[in-house]
Amino acid sequence: MLRLSKLTDYAVVVLLAMAERVPEPASAGVRTSPCLAGATGVPEPTVAKVLKALSAAGLVASLRGARGGYRLMRPLEEISVADVVTAVDGPIALAACIEGAASPCEVHHSCAAKGQWQLVNDAVCAALGAISLADMREAAVPPLLRPSGRPVTSLPFSQIAE
Repeated sequence: MLRLSKLTDYAVVVLLAMAERVPEPASAGVRTSPCLAGATGVPEPTVAKVLKALSAAGLVASLRGARGGYRLMRPLEEISVADVVTAVDGPIALAACIEGAASPCEVHHSCAAKGQWQLVNDAVCAALGAISLADMREAAVPPLLRPSGRPVTSLPFSQIAE
């Protein structure tokens, strides 16, 4: 089964929470790990781990000091689901024979599908890259309450695969 890790799921939740308006103007979009844990229900040690990975990938910035915390480096419209998966779990590689896979395939010399998984991997990467966190946020809002007033639609597979 193809499934995203819990940390990737939590990372999306944390990033969406970071984009929400903070009532106090002095915060300038800076959120602390305990604040995000309280807002999301994700345990604080997990939030801290996720923020560390997102910071290393350049999706959030870590700010030190009395008013320190984390802030988004880009708007949600510019952060794709693929960006988050890669930041938390590393390169997307569905099979061992994919470029960037953690370990090499043990039967690559006699495999009938050798090299063919790259096509599937590319399609999955394109699909995840085509969905922004802003799309995810908007999809969570009922159609009548969305600013656009219309449902979120996905691209046809033929457009994603190109």
